[in-house]
Amino acid sequence: MTGTIFLALTGSIGMGKSTTAQMFRDAGIAVHDSDATVHALYEGEAARLIEDAFPGTTDENGVDRAALGQRVLGNEAAMKQLESIVHPLVRREELAFRDRVHLRGDSLAILDIPLLFETGGDKRVDGIVVVTADPETQSERVLQRPGMTEEKFAAILARQTPDAEKRAAADFIIDTGQGMDAARRAVEDIIDDVKDGRLPRSQ
Repeated sequence: MTGTIFLALTGSIGMGKSTTAQMFRDAGIAVHDSDATVHALYEGEAARLIEDAFPGTTDENGVDRAALGQRVLGNEAAMKQLESIVHPLVRREELAFRDRVHLRGDSLAILDIPLLFETGGDKRVDGIVVVTADPETQSERVLQRPGMTEEKFAAILARQTPDAEKRAAADFIIDTGQGMDAARRAVEDIIDDVKDGRLPRSQ
């Protein structure tokens, strides 16, 4: 195997993706976190662009995510406008990450991309890891989040590719509903598989 293998890590809201991403980091694998990139952009260069498009959605700290959410959630045109601002900036940061790990000689790196299929990101990776859990576990996790309502949860799910479709497109599946120890073992197995050349779509 030559070069860096890039695996996308994705999963619907509440499936345990962020926890799983940390497990890859704990195992020494570099992870590019799209959500963290968005947070940083919201506090930096994206704030002015978003304020221009959606006046009143920023303050001295950058983008007010609650105010922005009220403007765009459930509004398809507004959401597409926001995505047209943010996605190119996130993609630029992802490319910089790819360059860094490739130059460093890493055999494996993870691209943590929540809206992988929705943005066509599945076409630019060597394989896909989907994090899943049963619907009851997912709902319980999400509704415990501060400020989350069933209506907001439903609106978010409506914009995400269904879990069953994600799993059907996956090279690897991690079921976080089976507990953290099982998920960590699954992460270790994936790392071993990639290092041993057992990645279906890269062969």
